Amino acid sequence: MQMSDIPFGTTDWSSIEPTVHKGDTGHSTWRTQHFGGIRVRMVEHSPGYLADHWCEKGHILLCLEGEMTTELADGRVFVLTPGMSYQVADKAEPHRSSTTTGAKLFIVD
Repeated sequence: MQMSDIPFGTTDWSSIEPTVHKGDTGHSTWRTQHFGGIRVRMVEHSPGYLADHWCEKGHILLCLEGEMTTELADGRVFVLTPGMSYQVADKAEPHRSSTTTGAKLFIVD
């Protein structure tokens, strides 16, 4: 990833207008900033959330609160708790997320 033409700045995530994205069950609330071609998000999944698609976008994801399960299309399953992260490249391994308790995430893609 090349990061260029991004001046120093701070983000008050509470001031970013949220957007709501429905899952197969539950919903996800995103607060999104763009810095050049880089999308940065603070995401909160509601309890009972299950993504409505298999994602092929690459991400670097850090779990801040709660617990999130990520399932890969090949059947592997990973559970993230606060302080854990994952990374995956674009079109590398389709994945989808779910949570029974809810989760707050910081995502760069």
